[in-house]
Amino acid sequence: MANAGCVSLATILFLFIFQAALPQGAAQIPVVSQNLVTDNVSVVEGEMAIISCRVKDNDDSVIQLLNPNRQTIYFRDVRPLKDARFQLVNFSDNELRVSLSNVSLSDEGRYVCQLYTDPPQEAYADITVLVPPGSPIIDARDEVLSEGNETEMTCTAMSSKPAATIRWMKGEKELPGKPKVELTYDRMYTVTSRLTFTVDKEDDGVPVACIVDHPAVKDFQVQKYLEVQYKPEVKIMVEFPQGLTREGENLELTCQAKGKPQPQRVNWVKVDDDVPSHAVITGADLYIENLNKSYNGTYRCVAANSLGESYDDYILYVYDAPTTTPTPTTATSTTFITTSSSSSLHSEAAKDTAPSTEPAAHDSRAGEGAPRTVDHAVIGGVVAVVVFALLCLLIVLGRYFARHKGTYFTHEAKGADDAADADTAIINAEGGHTNSDEKKEYYI
Repeated sequence: MANAGCVSLATILFLFIFQAALPQGAAQIPVVSQNLVTDNVSVVEGEMAIISCRVKDNDDSVIQLLNPNRQTIYFRDVRPLKDARFQLVNFSDNELRVSLSNVSLSDEGRYVCQLYTDPPQEAYADITVLVPPGSPIIDARDEVLSEGNETEMTCTAMSSKPAATIRWMKGEKELPGKPKVELTYDRMYTVTSRLTFTVDKEDDGVPVACIVDHPAVKDFQVQKYLEVQYKPEVKIMVEFPQGLTREGENLELTCQAKGKPQPQRVNWVKVDDDVPSHAVITGADLYIENLNKSYNGTYRCVAANSLGESYDDYILYVYDAPTTTPTPTTATSTTFITTSSSSSLHSEAAKDTAPSTEPAAHDSRAGEGAPRTVDHAVIGGVVAVVVFALLCLLIVLGRYFARHKGTYFTHEAKGADDAADADTAIINAEGGHTNSDEKKEYYI
């Protein structure tokens, strides 16, 4: 220990003598040279910084490291400064490398690498201390939101260096905020970002995240889930029947209502009339048995909560009960009767009931508005047209072949009917060999 103290004291005395021996002008005006190089350092508060002084071509000159106050930290491999946080990492003719542990904001500044030549050469390493912000704080003006209303949120990142950047995300979508930066008395920055947006029912349960970007931290964020109230959504479902509603059958409807807060009850009414007296309403279900045409009209399901009410309509049209018809003699006549009946029903339905406006109503008539089974009248009509077309085609083809079929007569056997035998018939026949010279045929 005594020997180490003597060496350290001797080094310090040598340092002072060496500095005093330098020319006065050279000691005051150092030269920045490319022969001596170093690097700037950014370090997070509380972590370790490495300062490296490197000489490209050293001629046995002395290297030392100075702090921002021009105090010598290391002279060659000796540390005159009594700060145990500085430790020697490497010393050679070409490099002096020193570590500084547990860096604080007071350590920030310009450090000097100095090479004792004539004149002295210097290089500068700026240490920047990064101070991460505290945990971001997110505040919402409204804890419970209503559909269609505007709300506001703020996010604050305190005591950082440099100032942090704040981004907003709603679900997968980035939203723009309005930042405000304040410099505090201790050279720290506080950033506040304000976000304003309008909510709808699809935003219920969606997270809104405040993301803080800073060179000292990564993926630093806090989020808040939206709670949005909205009016009920109402939809009428047809449980029975699945096809046309006919006289004598039963009707069963179910009203589905969803909202926030959830509707406690739903009501069934008939527009411009009373619900049939024998209709049974059980909660969200409407049941009417033994239908007849006096029940035609618009049935409405109404649901309400604290934000308002909504409804859905169902248009009921009762068709005639299916009748038993005699067995048809031909497919064609049966098809035309059925098609005509179906057309009549559709015409009568269009005259009796007008379509509903908003919201779009379910309709028990054939067509859009409710699920329908296959109409046999339409199928019969199509089959009849096909059969009729085939019959017409057969008739046209028969007449065509009949017109082009004929009997062809020749003169070779004319006069042979009265002949007694074959030889006489040949002799008496017109156009025989006797006149062969008069009638000649040439073929080219």
